Amino acid sequence: MRGPDGYTEQLFSIRRLEDFIPAAHPLRAMREMVNEALARLNGLFASMYEPGVKGGRPSIALEKLVRAMLLQVLYSIRSERQLMEQVHCNLLYRWFIGLSMDDAVWVPTVFSKNRARLIEHDVVVALFNEVIEMADERGWLSGEHFSVDGTLIQAWAGHRSFKPRDGSGGDGSDFHGHTRSNDTHVSTTDPDARLYRQGKTASELRYIGHTLADNRYGLVANAMVTHANGYAEREAAKQMIGDARQAVSPDTNVTLGADKGYDAKEFIDALDELKVVAHVARNTSGRRSAVPDRIAATPGYAASQRKLIEQGFGWAKAVGRIQ
Repeated sequence: MRGPDGYTEQLFSIRRLEDFIPAAHPLRAMREMVNEALARLNGLFASMYEPGVKGGRPSIALEKLVRAMLLQVLYSIRSERQLMEQVHCNLLYRWFIGLSMDDAVWVPTVFSKNRARLIEHDVVVALFNEVIEMADERGWLSGEHFSVDGTLIQAWAGHRSFKPRDGSGGDGSDFHGHTRSNDTHVSTTDPDARLYRQGKTASELRYIGHTLADNRYGLVANAMVTHANGYAEREAAKQMIGDARQAVSPDTNVTLGADKGYDAKEFIDALDELKVVAHVARNTSGRRSAVPDRIAATPGYAASQRKLIEQGFGWAKAVGRIQ
């Protein structure tokens, strides 16, 4: 007999939200680590608001706000409005954030305003550092062998916003016959973006994202975003590996793997000053590599040419929605 297309809703339900989440769901382990890191930031969170004894309306719990922001990245949710819509009807999202089935979802503008407070106090940076420290405590960082790389990030500003700095040129809609450069033009909607091209790509308003990854486990140990120019990748690499060098014992043998774009004498010399062994891929196309032969002949040099660091960029662009 064919069954009816309908259902009878019960007046009461005694199931918990926890019951709807599969025991093996990957967010379970992630939530435990995130909660541990957030607990370590309790002092920072307390300093961001007036004491409760002074009264006032309670804000969104910062822990819930951070977990909601993580969901937005993990599930490629393109806007705060869409995030709030998803949280309203998705039990998994409610559980991860810490909302009950009956809790009201925040208004998108209120969520965005509270998120700005997190950015102002560098909460995301502090959370990242706590996660790295936890990974180190669990033995997930070698602390010795690193790789560095960079990737282009397209700015949200369009070509029409790239106008002369002196205010001439009308509305900027016609560029035929006009020479544009970062020295003479600037984006009116994103002044920090720079017109940049790399290889066979077209000139676009861009930034450059940089990561320093543990070369043994592939875990990102540092990350930063800079203006787009021909020196940004090496300068960012020196800064990130310098921080990593200071975090370990002076007797630790630290290595840095990188692609051929980092094979420049000033960069190799800078690594030598930092007491970092340059496992940089040699660029011998019509030139002499700056990497010494004695380093290139070592077994560790070949092992440092792995591509684990590119997996992070691949995930960030395919899932995290950076362009």
